[in-house]
Formats: sequence, C-alpha cells, structure tokens
Amino acid sequence: MFKHSPAFSGFSVNDIPAAKSFYGDLLGLQVSEGNGMLRLHIAGARPVLVYPKSNHIPATSTVLNFPVADVEGAVDALTAHGVRFEHDGGMNLDEKGIMRGQGPTIAWFRDPAGNILSVIQGE
Repeated sequence: MFKHSPAFSGFSVNDIPAAKSFYGDLLGLQVSEGNGMLRLHIAGARPVLVYPKSNHIPATSTVLNFPVADVEGAVDALTAHGVRFEHDGGMNLDEKGIMRGQGPTIAWFRDPAGNILSVIQGE
C-alpha cells in the first residue's frame, strides 16, 4: 500500500522560533517555515517535519541522528556553542558524553524542546 509513498518523519516541539534558531543557526541546517511548522532539509532525505504542540512531551528515544566523520570533533564544536551532552549514568559514556566500543561511536544531546538527537560515527 505505501511502497511508493514519499514518507517522512516528524516530531513535536513546544517553541517553533527556538527550534528554528537551534536547527538553522546553531546546527546549520536549511530550515523552511510554513503553516506554523518547520521543515528541516537534511542531506540525502526528505525533509523532517517539526510541528508545534502546546502540551509537548520530549521524546524518550533519539528522534534524529547526524552521521559525522569525527564524533569527538562534533561534540567539541557543539559544546563550544553551549550544547550540553547527555551523561546518562546507565551507559558507558566518557567525560564528554561519548559512548565508544559498544557499536558505533555516538553522543546524545537535546534540542530546546528536550528531544534527543545524536552525533554518530558514520561518514
């Protein structure tokens, strides 16, 4: 039924202007806005829809992964811009919040709405 449907993903936020600034200005994604929603134009895929929700509850799992050639370099660059990385006590993370040796090298952080994002070894 959906074999040829151009599906796309999306997630909610509680503040569209804050999300636009975070994804566009801080992360450097191309962001378009229409009908009170954002579209994140990511490489190699359909845009991701970001929509407002007044009773937004942050996702409890990763909503968006950014493959990078150098996770530690990405963590350092984002940290320099005020991004805080997760340091979940139940995971084997180093002092920067990077998990190594248990699958791909990865580090998690949150958008202004509390949704979980990652930089993951992949380029």
